[in-house]
Amino acid sequence: MMEQFIEIKAANPDSLLFYRMGDFYELFFEDAEIASRALGITLTRRGKHLGQDIPMCGVPIHAADDYLQKLIGLGHRVAVCEQIEDPAEARKRGSKSVVKRDVVRLVTPGTITEEKLLAPSEANHLMALGRVRGEDELALAWIDISTGSFLVSVTTRDRLLAEIMRVDPRELIVAEPVFHDPEFRAVFDMLGRAVTPLPPSLFESAACAERASRFFGVATLDGFGRFSRAELSAIGAAIGYVERTQKAERPPLTAPQRQDGATTLFIDPATRTHLELVRTLSGSRSGTLFEAIDRTRTGGGARLLAERLTSPSTDPDEIGRRLDSVSFFRGERTLCDQVRAVLKGAPDMPRALSRLALNRGGPRDLGALRMGMEAAA
Repeated sequence: MMEQFIEIKAANPDSLLFYRMGDFYELFFEDAEIASRALGITLTRRGKHLGQDIPMCGVPIHAADDYLQKLIGLGHRVAVCEQIEDPAEARKRGSKSVVKRDVVRLVTPGTITEEKLLAPSEANHLMALGRVRGEDELALAWIDISTGSFLVSVTTRDRLLAEIMRVDPRELIVAEPVFHDPEFRAVFDMLGRAVTPLPPSLFESAACAERASRFFGVATLDGFGRFSRAELSAIGAAIGYVERTQKAERPPLTAPQRQDGATTLFIDPATRTHLELVRTLSGSRSGTLFEAIDRTRTGGGARLLAERLTSPSTDPDEIGRRLDSVSFFRGERTLCDQVRAVLKGAPDMPRALSRLALNRGGPRDLGALRMGMEAAA
């Protein structure tokens, strides 16, 4: 059994390995020592390896989400390893045969979907940085796997940190050569553990275009827009990382939509920090402008409000449409109260649908879809 663990761990060296054994996820060796300190759970021993005691700790399956939440919050990544055959089948191969196991999912800060791990009013973005060697253009693509939204935008070195802070991703993936480029060092130092360097092959623009076309089942991405090589690099890398972490499951992502930076107000990092739009200087949500004005009734509404606060529109037509909506409901107080009452009972359908599509949903998510459709009827 320990040989199997070591083999699977070797294939996932940058993640804590949750190794399924009966009703527990067990961790061994250095993983156990790290998890024991992070989670405050007892560290024990199990057998020996190369003459040394093997450190071990474990968490019960029924409480795994709570422990995952803490580990992800501390910046760790977790590989979930499940039994992929019935123990009875293993016994047919001999009394000492080990049940087949494999990693079915990599849990990272930017790819979580569990209700317990997500804040209802906050988006949970995975972002990819695309750069093509010899070109000045950079691109950012960001996905919220919990809702399926997928956006892409062109940027420059001077605006890079400001654009990243505007979206506020939980995880930023970059090619290893970019990560080690002194020109970007200050940006990545500011972002800290949110940055994940990955092999450059994941960001190669031609392969990225093919990967994205295959994911969406189209011959070419031209129907979604004419993307630059840097944009294709970011789009394809984001999709590749989602495929890598979700293994056999496919999240219901929308087609990538270009967000024009010229239609949103540019706010430099220092100004954004001191404005405390959605987070205070200490990192809290309490005491922000968002908290002061948030009167939304749904998680989706709260996320939309936060997006509009952090990315104010400069498009006069769009601003006019929003003001018209406000004026309409201010003039129709009875209707406004009725709509708010209906919305109060509306569930978070996009997140429920995403969990179901990834085979992580349950009766509660099915019920959420039913309630949402009833509320919309």
